[in-house]
Amino acid sequence: MDKGRDKAAFERRLKAAEDAAAAPRPESAQKSAGSAQRAIELAMRLGVEMVAAMVIAVVVGWGLDKLFHTSPWLMIIMVPVGMVAGLRNLLRAAGKK
Repeated sequence: MDKGRDKAAFERRLKAAEDAAAAPRPESAQKSAGSAQRAIELAMRLGVEMVAAMVIAVVVGWGLDKLFHTSPWLMIIMVPVGMVAGLRNLLRAAGKK
């Protein structure tokens, strides 16, 4: 193989890629990238809010079980409460535009 030719071809492709990366993006591409980023951020936020509500509810139920010696009944009761709180947070966050 001719290493000089391969290196020259590589340099041309590298220069073309650098030029393409440095060129300003069209406004529509920037908007679509921004909207995709916002959608990902919203999805991550909604997931964290749901998990956080469930974890808090289970921990509160576990603590009340330890306090009142009713293991595991209060924790079991708190699971649906956590689900409702998480869904309420999801609907509230998703409803905003």
